Amino acid sequence: MVRKPVVATISKGGYLQGNMSGRLPSMGDQEPPGQEKVVLKKKITLLRGVSIIIGTVIGSGIFISPKGILQNTGSVGMSLVFWSACGVLSLFGALSYAELGTSIKKSGGHYTYILEVFGPLLAFVRVWVELLVIRPGATAVISLAFGRYILEPFFIQCEIPELAIKLVTAVGITVVMVLNSTSVSWSARIQIFLTFCKLTAILIIIVPGVIQLIKGQTHHFKDAFSGRDTSLMGLPLAFYYGMYAYAGWFYLNFITEEVDNPEKTIPLAICISMAIITVGYVLTNVAYFTTISAEELLQSSAVAVTFSERLLGKFSLSVPISVALSCFGSMNGGVFAVSRLFYVASREGHLPEILSMIHVHKHTPLPAVIVLHPLTMVMLFSGDLYSLLNFLSFARWLFMGLAVAGLIYLRYKRPDMHRPFKVPLFIPALFSFTCLFMVVLSLYSDPFSTGVGFLITLTGVPAYYLFIVWDKKPKWFRRLSDRITRTLQIILEVVPEDSKEL
Repeated sequence: MVRKPVVATISKGGYLQGNMSGRLPSMGDQEPPGQEKVVLKKKITLLRGVSIIIGTVIGSGIFISPKGILQNTGSVGMSLVFWSACGVLSLFGALSYAELGTSIKKSGGHYTYILEVFGPLLAFVRVWVELLVIRPGATAVISLAFGRYILEPFFIQCEIPELAIKLVTAVGITVVMVLNSTSVSWSARIQIFLTFCKLTAILIIIVPGVIQLIKGQTHHFKDAFSGRDTSLMGLPLAFYYGMYAYAGWFYLNFITEEVDNPEKTIPLAICISMAIITVGYVLTNVAYFTTISAEELLQSSAVAVTFSERLLGKFSLSVPISVALSCFGSMNGGVFAVSRLFYVASREGHLPEILSMIHVHKHTPLPAVIVLHPLTMVMLFSGDLYSLLNFLSFARWLFMGLAVAGLIYLRYKRPDMHRPFKVPLFIPALFSFTCLFMVVLSLYSDPFSTGVGFLITLTGVPAYYLFIVWDKKPKWFRRLSDRITRTLQIILEVVPEDSKEL
């Protein structure tokens, strides 16, 4: 049952801070012999944190997005500038989230920070579109890339059947859900392995590119800024493509309560990860242009595969396999992190109670993980998935810009708030301004898609008043909800956090 949230009264005005139920136990908590609290344990070390960020960010974007950025910037030079600028901007956003994550030590990422600063209505709208559309759609898109690339070595001479791609994709999604439902440790270990696979895939492209530069293959960089003039209309789309490729730097903040020593681990993991990713992305794009012209890149459906076929010969088959593993890592990291968002939203009363429960033996948020499975399958086998995601791209960056703007608000509203990590104000100011400016510009450049996305997002407002504010629901509805919750508890073997292990 969706519960009405209980707002804790706090002396400093915070919505989420204070001694609330569902907290993680401190090291000094004592339990009776033979009993253990059912909680999400602190198992995310620095290496695992770095692997979550790198492993989630490097997905299909670097292998697909070069075409989108080049198309909307008009020249090789401007596309490389955009790749660098999006990397720096993502770093600014990540540093801002590092301050938020070390100041508000609760999982949930964007949702938690918006709830803290702007209150429950905007936070509910954020989690509403994330659960129903954005996350299932984004998971289906990256999973489709996994399905396509894993099958590519078997269909060299012919087109891959769409049904085969979707069936393999469905299997991949199911494996990820089972993995994240079974063990936090194994999910993190596999993420570390997949992160090394991703970095290997990037190096397979960068090293031959550097060799090409040494041989003098620089003719595609001559007059790098000549070509089509950069259109103001294309800038938001180029921004979305670039930020899509870097998306994922915020996922560590979704699992703050499971991070070991978050005050040090979160900022350090973010800085290490973003430095590696930005340098890797820019060098990868430089490598592409040592072999592929701008015109050829625009015609290619898979830039990395085209590059590898020209330079690597038979070894080029390793690239689609590496890309598939890269996509699988993004699927795994995304599901791991976003399930904690749903878990926290349920704990605050914004989603059904069952989603805030934990498996009594595995200590995983099992319901919050598996709720994504049917929704993602519906998206996978539905109609135009990519148009739907385009409709809601603006919503993701709107709420992210608002969350970072909330950091500036908290600096002035609560100056005495404990901040172990603090960034200069120009960093969150520039990031939030850029996000909000691009959202406004997208209204001008693509009013239809943005307008549809805005209307979909607005459906969260009546849903908030119907499910959260309205507390006089019929008795039969409450009884049915309670019965469903109890039945699911028995089937899934889950209990509320802080309960004693069975």
